[in-house]
Amino acid sequence: MTTARKKLSLGNVTDRAEDREVGGDRTRAWTVSPARAEQLKQRARDMRRNPTEAQKALWERLKDKRCGFTFNREVVMGSAIVDFACKTRWLVVETGGDSESEITLAALSDRKLTDVGVRVLRFANDAVLADTDAVVKAIKDELQKPFEKPKIGTANA
Repeated sequence: MTTARKKLSLGNVTDRAEDREVGGDRTRAWTVSPARAEQLKQRARDMRRNPTEAQKALWERLKDKRCGFTFNREVVMGSAIVDFACKTRWLVVETGGDSESEITLAALSDRKLTDVGVRVLRFANDAVLADTDAVVKAIKDELQKPFEKPKIGTANA
């Protein structure tokens, strides 16, 4: 008797029926409708084409494995779009969150990501522009920390 192998991914999980079938799975919250997934994909594309100054500065330091790991820009993860994602290290880097409403939304997004095991680093745009070296050092330090990949099918706490 063979069982289907379940795979946890930081990518879009809307098309993977096996993730939707797992009751109590933390990735269940990532499931979005196909229409919503398409909207998120288009929005992420627009965001890649129109980055903020802080995102431009940080991308120059993260692209082409300059930190030793591959980062992608404006990645759709469930119902969120994250600024930079290192999928192999389960790390997300976010910029912005300068206004009170952005901070509230950022906290919700961060909680959803951390609930499924994604590590989130968040930096204010001003901090990125003022001291990009310090921000990159913090990212490199986090990339070197050991972490445990989440197991599929674990119950919510």
